[in-house]
Amino acid sequence: AGRIAPDDTLFIFARAAEGPRMPLAIIRARAKDLPLTFTLDDRNAMTQGMTLSSQERVVIGARISKSGNATPQRGDLEGLSQPVAVGATGVNVLVNSETR
Repeated sequence: AGRIAPDDTLFIFARAAEGPRMPLAIIRARAKDLPLTFTLDDRNAMTQGMTLSSQERVVIGARISKSGNATPQRGDLEGLSQPVAVGATGVNVLVNSETR
């Protein structure tokens, strides 16, 4: 927590539990919004045809970026959930690792 500034960019994303690591859906917020209640669905899709509703299970991630860049950068802080069913509620993501 001591390494996070209120205006750092927070990305919340979902990616397929099995398959490419490219996010299927993403939302952008600020670190000062934590803890954050959020909903990811097909409206947050990164590309057409690659939607959350096309998956059974996903991994939810949170990344805090100093640069504001959506592409992970060295020093970003990140956390990932265990695979969850699409539509799951109450998913908690602990930001506990650093991108190297």
